[in-house]
Amino acid sequence: MSAPRPEAGQPEAATLDPLDELAFRRDEAQRQGGETAIARQHAAGRLTVRERIARLIDPDSFREVGSLAGTGRYDQQNRLLSVTPAPYVAGLARIDGRPVALGGEDFTVRGGTTFGSSRRKGGQGGFVEDLAFHYRIPLVNLIDGAGGSVTSIQKRGHSVFPGVHGFERSVSLLGTVPVASAVLGTAAGGPAGRAILSHFSVMVRGSSQIFAAGPPVVKRSLGMTIDKESLGGARVAVDEAGTIHNAVDTEDEALQQIRRFLSYLPSNCWEAPPVLPADDPVDRCEERLAQIVPQKRTQAYSMHRLLQMVIDRDSGFEIQPSHGKALITMLARLGGRSVGIIANNPMVYGGAMDAAAARKQIHFMEMCDTFHIPLVFFVDVPGFMVGEKAEKAGTLREGMRAVFAAGRLTVPTLTLVIRKCYGMAGMATCNKNDIDLKLAWPSGEWGSLPIQGGVAAAFARELRAAPDPAAREKEIEAELAAYASPFRSAEAFAVEEVIDPRETRPVLCEFIALADKRQQSSLGPRLRSGVSP
Repeated sequence: MSAPRPEAGQPEAATLDPLDELAFRRDEAQRQGGETAIARQHAAGRLTVRERIARLIDPDSFREVGSLAGTGRYDQQNRLLSVTPAPYVAGLARIDGRPVALGGEDFTVRGGTTFGSSRRKGGQGGFVEDLAFHYRIPLVNLIDGAGGSVTSIQKRGHSVFPGVHGFERSVSLLGTVPVASAVLGTAAGGPAGRAILSHFSVMVRGSSQIFAAGPPVVKRSLGMTIDKESLGGARVAVDEAGTIHNAVDTEDEALQQIRRFLSYLPSNCWEAPPVLPADDPVDRCEERLAQIVPQKRTQAYSMHRLLQMVIDRDSGFEIQPSHGKALITMLARLGGRSVGIIANNPMVYGGAMDAAAARKQIHFMEMCDTFHIPLVFFVDVPGFMVGEKAEKAGTLREGMRAVFAAGRLTVPTLTLVIRKCYGMAGMATCNKNDIDLKLAWPSGEWGSLPIQGGVAAAFARELRAAPDPAAREKEIEAELAAYASPFRSAEAFAVEEVIDPRETRPVLCEFIALADKRQQSSLGPRLRSGVSP
């Protein structure tokens, strides 16, 4: 039961017994920041944190922790009048039947700013992170706050050194349990940092923003006037910078993406990914795959359409679809088993790896490796992106970081060459720590660099001496093209198998099923050493 709320000036909870007081305090927590603050949140097109939790989780599965935390208001006789709840809601819940730890700022209470207590419910170093770490369950962050405030120095009477409430637990979680974050309001400071320290993050276009510091700080520091959306809206944070992985149009879509992301992953790195019943036959052969790659080697085609014909129907979940578009990173299923798909996109830069695509590939490879999700590379990469702009963007360094990350993979990996596989970018599609199984379609070609273009460099002196350099260049290219046939490589067992494109799904499903058996003996944290270039 809840105690009645008396008129102003009247004593409250004076004679409550403990159970009545408990009910009253719980009722106060449910009121959040009050009707006016909740109405403002709704007017801004945003849900409250409690509404978000209810829509994210399995019905009636939320077990709140710290529901009574807050600031009580007492009269002169020390009788409780009201309680302002802490601006963070956290606890245990279930998503698709599996336990998770979750929490988020309550923007209706002081704008979700940090609760000034020695023990935090959430945020970096908070209880909810410890809950996920010690019980080895996924963590979901529902972010809607800017973290600390300069007013906290007034309350403490002194300043604190950065890192008193640091990111140590956030960092350790990334190697042990899945961490997913939804940015559902304006995030700066600590909350923004936690959004980035995630395996997957999503934000809402038009109603959420993320940045290191907001417009007032930017104006004071740089003399620049800028609004929140221009500084850290989805167009900047997702499409351009890649700070956040995905962007959607509504909060409900963001919460659904969190659920979907977690469905591919185990609860922790000591478990194998979940296997779901598959109603898509593993021996399904798609006739359309035989014609999807154009005969003209420079003509683009839809890698997205190709992937959809191979993976379990409707099982693809793309991560960072609007950033680093020269590469596709996708969680999917083959025969009901989770797989990580990394595919070059010939529709963008001809599939060449630029700096953004390299960073995108590194994060995705490391995430799949951490949670024992087998990788399948669909390769059509002519090499690193070249030119002045690419060099200024650090493409060579970022590309070699991708090669470095691929060289540390321990997860089962399949490399399928659809068309081109050249140079150091091609090296980033192979796992030499695994069986190094390389498959190819008959359209496949590979080498240190393409014959077209490579001839101009290797035969420069001969071409300069030729009566018709252009004609001679084409002659040499034609002479060398015969040696570039994938069948010549297959003769030498330099590629393990050339397959009919229509056989792709059955072949991949079979090897992924084998990988599932092997994974059982190699569970646990991944130990990585060395210095990333």
